[in-house]
Amino acid sequence: MYKLIVCDLDETLLNDAGVLTAGNITAIKAAMAKGVYFVPNSGRSYTSFQDNLADLGLKNKADTYSISYNGGLIIENKDNRPLAQHTLDFETAKAVFELALASGGSVHLYTADHGYLCQPSQWDLAYLKQRGVHFEILENPNFEDFRDALIMKVIVAFPKMADRQALKDKVLTQVKTPLTATFSSDRYIEFNAAEADKGRATLELAEKLGLTAEQVIAVGDNSNDLAMIQAAGLGVCMANGLDGVKAQAQYVTQSDNNQDALKEIIERFIL
Repeated sequence: MYKLIVCDLDETLLNDAGVLTAGNITAIKAAMAKGVYFVPNSGRSYTSFQDNLADLGLKNKADTYSISYNGGLIIENKDNRPLAQHTLDFETAKAVFELALASGGSVHLYTADHGYLCQPSQWDLAYLKQRGVHFEILENPNFEDFRDALIMKVIVAFPKMADRQALKDKVLTQVKTPLTATFSSDRYIEFNAAEADKGRATLELAEKLGLTAEQVIAVGDNSNDLAMIQAAGLGVCMANGLDGVKAQAQYVTQSDNNQDALKEIIERFIL
């Protein structure tokens, strides 16, 4: 029996307006009532989805968990207590950040509990604000200010996939430290520590809970979700997901993220 659901947020759990719908809320609560853990597994900071946790009755609750920054941070929701973290070392993060700035894209830098934005584009600002992502705009960034910070990831927003791919290639060629580089939300290229991905974090949390991979359902839509879809006993891709992700999943939903797809999954495999 499945005992843990790990689930991406944007374009998966949330609809296109960034909203957690009533149908999904009801189904998730029904699964939890049967003893199933429900864990957001997002590229975002845990600080940006506290309202979603509240809607599910998980905010600041003991023995409930969240994974954020593409597996860079695992927390217990009670007091946002860190259980595991996989950060970028300072010199690697600095090298990635400088290449990102030079690319001309909208550049995000995330520490454990803060977000910073450089060269923001209006379309990126609108997307972030719709999803409740809080950030500080850095007009003249000095990376030395982050020497003692826990740097979780650097991401860059471009409207065109060709630009995202070009930056990925440049960073992975010029930065010699191994990195995890993934795409998300049809807008971002994301750079994490090599040890950070959603799949590793899923298995790490499952082990802490005394569960096996076969007891896990992982749900996502984009390339940064592939690792957890491949790691889980049941990997699920959304109907609105990328074709390459669908090809790796064991189940593809009939509903998309605007049609309570989590309800479909839970009713089929849990209830």
